[in-house]
Amino acid sequence: MGLLLDPGDGLSRRGVWSHLGRTRGRARATGERAIAPFTRGGMSKRRTAADSPRPPAEDSTRQQIRFATARDGVRIAYSVAGSGPPLVKTAHWLSHLEHDWQSPVWRPWLHAIARRYTLIRYDERGCGLSDRAVGTFSFDDWVADLETVVEASGFERVALLGMSQGGAIALAYAVRRPERVSRIVLWGAYARGRDRRDPTPREQEESQTLIRLVKLGWGREQPAFSSVFAALFIPDLDTEKRRSFIELQRVSASPETAAAIVALFDDIDVQELAQRVRAPTLVLHGREDARVPFDEGRRLAASIPGARLISLDTASHILQGGDPTLDRFMLELDAFLATAPAVEPRTSAALHSLTRRERDVLELIARGLDNVTIAGRLFVSSATVRNHVTHIFAKLGVRTRAHAVALARDAGYGRDD
Repeated sequence: MGLLLDPGDGLSRRGVWSHLGRTRGRARATGERAIAPFTRGGMSKRRTAADSPRPPAEDSTRQQIRFATARDGVRIAYSVAGSGPPLVKTAHWLSHLEHDWQSPVWRPWLHAIARRYTLIRYDERGCGLSDRAVGTFSFDDWVADLETVVEASGFERVALLGMSQGGAIALAYAVRRPERVSRIVLWGAYARGRDRRDPTPREQEESQTLIRLVKLGWGREQPAFSSVFAALFIPDLDTEKRRSFIELQRVSASPETAAAIVALFDDIDVQELAQRVRAPTLVLHGREDARVPFDEGRRLAASIPGARLISLDTASHILQGGDPTLDRFMLELDAFLATAPAVEPRTSAALHSLTRRERDVLELIARGLDNVTIAGRLFVSSATVRNHVTHIFAKLGVRTRAHAVALARDAGYGRDD
């Protein structure tokens, strides 16, 4: 269940509890919880979608962690950071929302994206801050979890960023809910898992060996184990990043869950689904990717109607800060996502029906300002702003502030300082 709030911007102060050693606060809606990011000075003020899903650009290095409940009751942790058009990063094997945000392995990539977009990402079930004790799970569960997060975000349409097996999840969701997906960007992705590639007996043995190795060496610092995992994802890791990568193994999932995930994504097959994708798609792949062969990226691009393939000169499955390849990736991402979606006729008519003052208020909402700040900018009371917001929501036919922001920014609001 997603967050559903009134046009105001207050927060309940009830229901603070501890989870995994982190303090968490409850938003006023059932089915979602908000965690304030931690800073050196302690816990910062909590914010929810009623304040803004798009923090100002200067807050791009802060994230808001929230929870949404999947259809089977599993609680999925997701985060929102940055400012700009919504970009949802689908879950993949190793993730922990808080650890990744500060990790030298993931930080350069995530922060670069959050400086340009409203970055929404989540921990898959069984991992990170999401519910750990989930029993068995399936590929369909992964797709349903993505659907849960998109619904909770409040955005009507989003772009998807799918990495590794997250690419298959993105494609399956795009076929299931095409009206919710504007564009798709895939990195190091594939349509068929290792067990679906007509493996030789040797390749089958390699797959089983990796699963056994995960069960035995997950999160252990012995070089015999850690060097194997690191080499598969990032061939040239320095000491600090290697330690961070090992710590990510420990905090992301148990050895049993990690091995179950490997077995599941080895069995992925979305080759038929890929042919039904209609959203514009960009496929990027490292020519020497040690984890997913380049030929799998090529096959994937060839399966998706109209998809564009770009090869990058790298062996890394996870691009690193300071690597020119990451700069190239960001340039291609920006160019591909630059075209704003057209505003639907009904939305355009609703926007034209707004009064001049309501348009002023909507402009400030689209810039990520809360009601109190807007009142100060317009020299009116907070109650007056609240009334305007109520009228705006009614005219636009939206129920959340996040949805209003999405429609407004698609129409050109909130883009100028």
